[in-house]
Amino acid sequence: MTDKRFAEQVAIVTGAAQGIGKATALRLAAEGARVVLVDRAIEPCNSVLEEIKNGGGEAIALGVDLETSAGARQMVQAALKQYGRIDVSVHNVGGTIWAKPFWEYSEDEMQKEISRSLWPTLWCCREVIPVMQAQKSGAIVNVGSIATRGIYRVPYAAAKGGVHAATVAMAMELGESGVRVNCVSPGAIDNGQRIVPRNPKVLSEQEQEWMKGIYVQSMRDTPMNRLGKMEEIAAAICFFAAPEASYITGQIMYVAGGAIG
Repeated sequence: MTDKRFAEQVAIVTGAAQGIGKATALRLAAEGARVVLVDRAIEPCNSVLEEIKNGGGEAIALGVDLETSAGARQMVQAALKQYGRIDVSVHNVGGTIWAKPFWEYSEDEMQKEISRSLWPTLWCCREVIPVMQAQKSGAIVNVGSIATRGIYRVPYAAAKGGVHAATVAMAMELGESGVRVNCVSPGAIDNGQRIVPRNPKVLSEQEQEWMKGIYVQSMRDTPMNRLGKMEEIAAAICFFAAPEASYITGQIMYVAGGAIG
């Protein structure tokens, strides 16, 4: 690991309470960043905060709802109040809630999938970009998904496809500003047991079969034939955020064992 690449920098990480967000926050802190941990689940987010502090790092934790523009605005205001600047912003909130053929989704389920996996990234980018423009520097890393080429998650795939497209379009608009925008798209990842389940309801036998179908398809299309690790995704995110990626913007990196979206 490159030592202290983010010394004196301030980094926001959304969805920081668990999974990829937690792994990314821990790595950024270990490499010198002052980290703003953001998640609706504030208690596990506070646990990540304590882990960072116990390791000698610096961070704050915020409990906000990033499915709203107000939540994203609150996040940015808190970061600026605490640290005065934002150098890196990692937008990781999202995740499929249901697994089923597209025609089985209700109207409400479709709305909730888009609200969870597209709007948080758009709201966060909109609030962070003016800050970085004023600084004439900054790195945004959005988190996409290879689900854009997969089964039983069409609304989620549409949301993450939107994240991919928005990343490229924003990077083009910001080309000469000093602000870079890139996207890391994970494949099938071993996230362990989620602290906050995306869908708390017990799955029916049919729903379990559809979920199994996603796994089978994902492994079939992954040349390395294994699940990825959260730390492997965090490494890619931190590369895009780091100074050595200064000539890279508008890119979608599939960190997926050879699979693509």
